[in-house]
Amino acid sequence: MQKEDCFYLGKIVSKHSFKGEVLVKLDTDEPGIYENMESVFVSIGNNLVPFFIEKCYLHRSNLLRIRFEDVSTEQDADRIMGSHLYLPLEFLPKLSGNKFYYHEIIGFQVMDKDHGYIGIIKGVNDSVSQALLEVEKDSKQLLIPVADNIIDKVDRDNKTLYVTTPEGLVDLYLNE
Repeated sequence: MQKEDCFYLGKIVSKHSFKGEVLVKLDTDEPGIYENMESVFVSIGNNLVPFFIEKCYLHRSNLLRIRFEDVSTEQDADRIMGSHLYLPLEFLPKLSGNKFYYHEIIGFQVMDKDHGYIGIIKGVNDSVSQALLEVEKDSKQLLIPVADNIIDKVDRDNKTLYVTTPEGLVDLYLNE
């Protein structure tokens, strides 16, 4: 399994018992749906290694307490401490309407209310405080904020994202 075929679920942040249980800080709005998992992929070095789960349940609001099958001591837990957990993309809950996962809109065309076709989504930069769509047209890159007041419609069937960009934004990039 490759990371490109998976989504990031969370990070092992601490040990919970001397029997190898760990706490995972989940990166999700709905932690409850991951409570009864059977397995996950743990990132070790450059590899995703499958780990089978004996017991798994919510611990406080967004922490998941996990007891892995082959992790039974503190030393075992130390070896995976700080590791990231992943699940295959098909385990993501389906979204509808204008909600979307960043990976699913890569390759969508972007249609602006005033400018029409403005390019293809090449990526989403979510490493800044405001996530940005990276849209490319004629080898120029446009950065469009991911915000409810900008994204009008997600048309999954036609792989099109309809937007109303702030005045001057598209001109700033395309009329250089």
